[in-house]
Amino acid sequence: MASPTSIKLDDNLKERIQHLAEERRRSAHWVMREAISQYVEREEKREAFKRDTLKAWEEYQRTGLHLTLEEADAWLARLEAGEDAEIPTCHT
Repeated sequence: MASPTSIKLDDNLKERIQHLAEERRRSAHWVMREAISQYVEREEKREAFKRDTLKAWEEYQRTGLHLTLEEADAWLARLEAGEDAEIPTCHT
């Protein structure tokens, strides 16, 4: 369910949004909603990536298991070539 929200924009930004809306044959409301939606989605993905990175770093610090760049590169190359590539064994 949508509910109204207000936002203060400086005149320059408001004019830019209106111009873009006219160019796209959309309403300024649509442009702002789309911009906010895309921003939130991008930032949520960024936060998820950051959480995953920290989790992987903590796992590495706990276990010491890792692959070298060369091992990971070779594995990805086999996958890209369509080969049935087993996941390499991590080592300490």
